Amino acid sequence: MEEKRCAVVTGGNKGIGFEICRQLALTGIEVILTSRNESRGVEAVEKLKSSGLSNVIFHQLDITDSSSIARLAKFIETHFRKLDILINNAAESGIIIHEEEFRAGGGFVQLTDERAELLTNVIDEPYELGEQCLHINYYGTKAVTEALIPILQLSKSPRIVNVSSTGGDLIVQLTDERAELLTNVIDEPYELGEQCLHINYYGTKAVTEALIPILQLSKSPRIVNVSSTGGDLIVLNDEKMRHELQDIEKLTEERIDEIVQSFLKDFKNAKLKENGWPLTISAYKVSKIAVNAYTRLLARRFKSIIVNCVHPGYVVTDMTSQTGYITAEDGAKGPVMAALLPDDGPSGVFFNKTNIAPFFTTDWVLN
Repeated sequence: MEEKRCAVVTGGNKGIGFEICRQLALTGIEVILTSRNESRGVEAVEKLKSSGLSNVIFHQLDITDSSSIARLAKFIETHFRKLDILINNAAESGIIIHEEEFRAGGGFVQLTDERAELLTNVIDEPYELGEQCLHINYYGTKAVTEALIPILQLSKSPRIVNVSSTGGDLIVQLTDERAELLTNVIDEPYELGEQCLHINYYGTKAVTEALIPILQLSKSPRIVNVSSTGGDLIVLNDEKMRHELQDIEKLTEERIDEIVQSFLKDFKNAKLKENGWPLTISAYKVSKIAVNAYTRLLARRFKSIIVNCVHPGYVVTDMTSQTGYITAEDGAKGPVMAALLPDDGPSGVFFNKTNIAPFFTTDWVLN
């Protein structure tokens, strides 16, 4: 009898994460839906069970809390012995959106660096939000991944998929009529930017590292990082840094961390423009650049684990204030496809939805 596969999805209580859980469960995989908020996570699982999916369970997870990550890893080891699929979906935007004005201006399509000087009083990206964004989107993802890699390595076909969102592939023509709509659209304080990085990068990294030992017990381990075309290296105006991040043979985790800390320092000191950083939704973009680079390093480091990052598309979710172009159901298709890749599938690549795309492009198209 074939052994059942087990998947962890971070940020699974709503939006793309919820749809990823649903679509994986439909294939018969045992799904552990995680979220920071316990009541919302339990509610999400009950919703899936009421639709006939009994193979989904909930476990609380704060990807910025090492003890929370450790509890998840212990739970998986105790109840499943191994982990086959890790999908890093949890993320924050690092901005405060003023809903009415944001929608009136067309959503994220208005937030380009070309318009940055016109966005005075349009967006406020304080340091605290930027730092928070990076801690979640990069460090959080990293922490979860590192924690679960030992369990993933027990799988026969381990998979890691890092998921993201749009944020940077947003070039549109600026018009005077459009500019008037940009007043008071979003705030981007430093505190949220810092939190964004702590969640999107450091949190992702921490979870990943914690779960890698369990992933290594799988026969087909997979790690999927939900990423973004906002992490396209074209958003960096520092050519030397761009080259460093492209040179995957020489790049190190220490250097990625140095780049993230350099960004936070410049963000806090209002030196983003002079040092070549993105000027709008900046912490989010840098967090996804870091996650993309980390994904490639993981693929190089763990040859037995298929590790990829996926941009799901511009999806109608709370993060986009319901201004996206595609549904969460369609947005989940790319991450799920990456999680179910065959053992000879690609590793260390970036998927734009379901198609392999470059980490550095010369033009952007919002899709």
